[in-house]
Amino acid sequence: MELKEIQNLIKFVAKSGASEVKLEMGDVKITIKTGGEEAKGETTILQQIPMGAMQQAAPAPAPAAPPAAAPAQEPATAAPKDENSNYVTVKSPIIGTFYRKPGPDKPTFVEVGTEVKEGDVLCVIEAMKLFNEIESEISGKIVKVLVDDASPVEFDQPLFLVDPS
Repeated sequence: MELKEIQNLIKFVAKSGASEVKLEMGDVKITIKTGGEEAKGETTILQQIPMGAMQQAAPAPAPAAPPAAAPAQEPATAAPKDENSNYVTVKSPIIGTFYRKPGPDKPTFVEVGTEVKEGDVLCVIEAMKLFNEIESEISGKIVKVLVDDASPVEFDQPLFLVDPS
């Protein structure tokens, strides 16, 4: 099963409202669980993989900790949400490492102030040694880059703010 198929499956399960989906294909087993009200929007992915790649899979359970801390910070971030309400947030479709440029000696894909069109590459996210180009789903101007280069990102984590006007 390819990474794009897994990403599409995650999106489908998240939108469907199903609490758990299990998929077995050969030696690959995938379980996607979404919680009820207490874990709304949180998706957990478990996949059986060969022992050699086990070190890369270990960080996957870590996303459970940050959402618990988020409600305590919410009142402090209420004001910035209002001023950013006219912007569209581009979120990470996968878990991985965020890169702003295609290679160490290459220029960044986009900067603050860059005009982007639908389909333009904004960044790449490395997941399990695969570099996935993240394309813009809207046209507009990059207002803010929310993640530092070479930083780990979670599924559905905000990456960019785009002004669609």
